[in-house]
Amino acid sequence: MGWATWTTAAVPVGPDGVRTEEAGVLTGEVDVQTNWRSGQVRISVRPTGAAQWLTLGGASAFCPTGYRSRLLHEATVRALRADAADAADAADPGETPLPTRAAA
Repeated sequence: MGWATWTTAAVPVGPDGVRTEEAGVLTGEVDVQTNWRSGQVRISVRPTGAAQWLTLGGASAFCPTGYRSRLLHEATVRALRADAADAADAADPGETPLPTRAAA
């Protein structure tokens, strides 16, 4: 069929981390890699800059096309970043004032 690989470096992870099948939970920043080959996708992570890739928990599955595996990769990266951003927002309980427009 075919194959495809995508990698995104230095993705922040929320305080609960990301669970891997081999090493348990990783925290901090991770690199994310999605590999698709002949209808199967596998998403792996590693601490940013590390050599060994670890399988993201539950992230080996059927995926019919390389295009859909790319969408899955992008969704995974967005979810990790959103979790980290939500945690950062929760850590800052102060309200951010809404911008105001000057009177015309």
